Amino acid sequence: MLTSFARPIRAGLWGAAALSLAACGNQPPPASTAAAKAPGPGLNKGYSHDPYPSTYKPYPGVATLVTNVTVYDGEGGRIENGSVLFRDGKIVAVGQGALTGSEGAAVIDGAGKWVTPGIIDIHSHLGDYPSPGISALSDGNEATGPVTADVWAEHSVWPQDPGFGRALANGGVTTLQILPGSANLMGGRSVVVKNVYARTMQGMKFPGAPYGLKMACGENPKRVYGSKGRQPSTRMGNIAVDRATWARAAEYKRKWDKYEKDGGEPPARDIAMDTLRGVLAGEILVQNHCYRADEMAIVMDMAKEFGYHVAAFHHAVEAYKIPDLLKANQTCAAVWADWYGFKMESFDGIGENLAILQNAGACAMIHSDDANGIQRLNQEVAKALSSGRHAGITLSDEAAWRWLAINPAKALGIADKTGSLKPGKMADVVLWNGNPLSVYSRPEKVWVDGALLYDANDPKRRPVSDFELGQPGMGDVK
Repeated sequence: MLTSFARPIRAGLWGAAALSLAACGNQPPPASTAAAKAPGPGLNKGYSHDPYPSTYKPYPGVATLVTNVTVYDGEGGRIENGSVLFRDGKIVAVGQGALTGSEGAAVIDGAGKWVTPGIIDIHSHLGDYPSPGISALSDGNEATGPVTADVWAEHSVWPQDPGFGRALANGGVTTLQILPGSANLMGGRSVVVKNVYARTMQGMKFPGAPYGLKMACGENPKRVYGSKGRQPSTRMGNIAVDRATWARAAEYKRKWDKYEKDGGEPPARDIAMDTLRGVLAGEILVQNHCYRADEMAIVMDMAKEFGYHVAAFHHAVEAYKIPDLLKANQTCAAVWADWYGFKMESFDGIGENLAILQNAGACAMIHSDDANGIQRLNQEVAKALSSGRHAGITLSDEAAWRWLAINPAKALGIADKTGSLKPGKMADVVLWNGNPLSVYSRPEKVWVDGALLYDANDPKRRPVSDFELGQPGMGDVK
C-alpha cells in the first residue's frame, strides 16, 4: 500500500472519474452510515460493534478475460489452456477455451503464462513496522504489560508504507493480516486489509473480515517481562497469566450476556475485555505466535478449558510433530519454509514442515512476518515444496498453492469472499510471466477486486507510495 499510483493520478492519466476519491473508498460515509445507532443493548455487544468501520470501495475495473494460461485455482485445481473471466469485481467463470458471458470483455492472451488467486499473507506487520525502519515508526508492540488486549493494530497502520506497493508488485499479495508484535501474551487485535492505495486505514480495511486476537507463548513474553522483574518470567508464568485473564474474561462475558438478556444497569465497559469476550463468543479469531509443539498442545488444551478456538499457530516451527493434534482441533499452522534456528524455541525446525502438515491432512500455509519475505512468498512455497519432495512426500504444484490462497483465507474467516478463483468471489487475480514457483517469475499484472492495480508493462500502473514521491529515483518504479 501504499501506493498511490500517484504519478498517473496526479497527471490525470487515468481519468477523473476512475480516480475519484469515491472510487478509492476514502469518501466520508453516507449520512445513513454516519448516523448509525449509538452503542446500546442489543447493538453494542462489546465485540461486534465496530467504531472504525471499513470504508473500502474497489477501484474501477473493466470486464476482463485472460486466456491461454495455466490456472491454479487456489484450492488445489489446475487447468491447462485455461481462461479466467471477471467483471464488476467478481470472478464470473473459470474453465477452458471461450467462456460464456465474455462478450465485450477486454481479452488478454496469456500464452505461456500462469494465473493464480492473489496471495494472502496471514502474518504481516506492514504499516505498523513500516519502511523506513526507524524507531519513530515502530508501532507494533505495546510492550507495557503482558496483556494488552485493548490495543488494535489498525490504529498504528500507516497507509503510506512503501512496503505495501512492493508486496503488490513484486509478490502478488492482494490481502494481508496486520498483527501486533509478539512481546505480549495477548498483544491486541489484528486487522485484515486489501492491498490497495488509500488515505486511511479504513479505506484499506477488508469489509466483513473478522478481527483477530494476537497471542504469544514461549520466549518472547517471559523474556520481555522477566527482564523487568515481572510475571511472567517462565513458561508456567505465561500460562498462569493467560488463564487468570481468560477467567476474568469469562466473568465479564457472563455479566454482559445477562445484561443483554435481562436488561437493567449495564456492566462497566472494559475495552480489553470486549476483545476477549469476542473471542469467547467465536467472533474474534485467535492468531497465536508459538514455536514449540509442546506449547501448542498446552494452548489448545487451555482453549478447551475456557471455550475458545485457536484459528492458527504462527511460526509453528515444530508443527510437524503434532499434525494429528492440529487436525483434530481444526487449527491451522502458518509457517516459514526454512527460517529457524535463530533462538532456542525455533531450533528444531525442518524444511519439510509444510509438506508433512499437508500430507497429514492438517491446515497449513506459508507466511512472511517480514517486509522483504512478503515480496517472494511464491518462492518460499517452492522451497517448502522441494523439501517435501526430497523427503518422499509427493505434492503437486497446484496443491501447494493452497498454502498461499484458500488456507490463509480459511484461517482469516474470509474463504467465502476470496482465496480461490471461484465464481462469485472477489476478483483478486495475478497473471505471472512464467511458472509462479520459479525464481525467475514475477507478477506481470495484479488485479484487486477486478481493478488492474499493477502492470509490469505499463509505467502508469506501478505503485509509488506518497512517502516516496519527490525522492530522487522514486518517480518511476523500474
